[in-house]
Amino acid sequence: MFPSSALKLRDDLARGEISSRELTEHYLNRIEQHKDLGAFVHVAEDAMAAARAADEAQARGKTGRLHGLPTAFKDLNDVAGMPTTYGSAAVDHPEATRDHPLVGRLRSEGVVILGKTQVPEFGLSSHSENLVSAPSRNPFDPQRSSGGSSGGQAAAIAAGMIPVGAGSDGGGSVRIPAAACGLIGLKPSLGRVPSDVLDGYVDPLGAPKLAVSGPLAHDALDAALLLDAMRGKDHYLPLLQGSYPQRLDGLNIGFSTLSPFESVYDISLSPEARTAFERGLELLGQRHRVQPARLDYASDYPESFATVWTNGLKDVPVNDESLLGELARDYRRRAAGRSLEQNLQAGSRLKQIAADFVRQWSAYDVIATPAMASIPPLIGHYTQSTADRDYMLQCQYTPYTSMVNVASVAAITIPVTTTSGGLPMSIQLISPRSDEGLLLALAAQMQM
Repeated sequence: MFPSSALKLRDDLARGEISSRELTEHYLNRIEQHKDLGAFVHVAEDAMAAARAADEAQARGKTGRLHGLPTAFKDLNDVAGMPTTYGSAAVDHPEATRDHPLVGRLRSEGVVILGKTQVPEFGLSSHSENLVSAPSRNPFDPQRSSGGSSGGQAAAIAAGMIPVGAGSDGGGSVRIPAAACGLIGLKPSLGRVPSDVLDGYVDPLGAPKLAVSGPLAHDALDAALLLDAMRGKDHYLPLLQGSYPQRLDGLNIGFSTLSPFESVYDISLSPEARTAFERGLELLGQRHRVQPARLDYASDYPESFATVWTNGLKDVPVNDESLLGELARDYRRRAAGRSLEQNLQAGSRLKQIAADFVRQWSAYDVIATPAMASIPPLIGHYTQSTADRDYMLQCQYTPYTSMVNVASVAAITIPVTTTSGGLPMSIQLISPRSDEGLLLALAAQMQM
């Protein structure tokens, strides 16, 4: 039996104690055994050949930070030789001719790519269900969602189909599935991963880009290992392997259950979410000063965020609108109906709100919030009614995630409890100064 730690596997590979071929065969078997979870939408036919090539390269002394380690990518990222569906039946699904920059970055570090994992349509939602293939299910309760949009990635890691994986997060899409599946989910600050900002730091509306790439992993060390590989620089893993997590003490941590969506939706915590939040604060309080945070969020945040978040839908080259899911179809039409002036005003307003978030949070070293407001919903929970109800239900499950993307800062979700039904529950920590190392060190402390 192989260890679950990606770092341990990486080191065993480097020492020649296991081969990439052995490891790849093991994970391919796990993918086949757990195909009912719907985590994978495409399994690479050349994975074993890639593993053999990795073993041969290692014999020649040519290795990267993740050499020979199997992983997978979301079906929003192009992987050369594999189809990309974007989770949509309304677009073509050609085989990619080149890698997405992040894929290319990790391929250069020696990963063996096992395939593509399930996402919601265009990555829009906090679940991973679409009209292309089976939904991604939660390994801890297959009747429930594994989250989104990196839901296939999270389910694959939690079920032992891959040891670690990169996700993307435009409104919580790393942290939501990590929380649903009992993993560490790190949303780095904008620009921390260079491939995220190859075309700049702002979107066409002049607002900060929302989406960044981040690691999903079993523990803080694995997340640090993958983040270093995503950046092409050794920093976070050496930081965590040193004395920093043991020395870190006395932080001023402000906690809050206030959500910027409260001006339009009823936001409340389930008993399980409240228990997890209280447990997370208790763990933090063993080393740090924990106190209520005084926060006041702008009432027009929900409207401004939704405008910026959905604006790009109008430019997607759709073959047949009738094949879009309800949410994408409705919000695409709304985006097309807005004037340029309306869009620019929303982008400008969101920049102001972002600055206010950072100003308020910066009174503390870290802001703690619940990760999610409840246990993961059942499959089909969101998609049984209108687009507006779908969106409302998503905001009510994930009321604390999108504000971090708007602020362009770093945040992490850390599992802290398990419900009586066996579902993991997490807490979210936000660094207003975009200190990913601090967040990873706190995660390491809480997992000791």
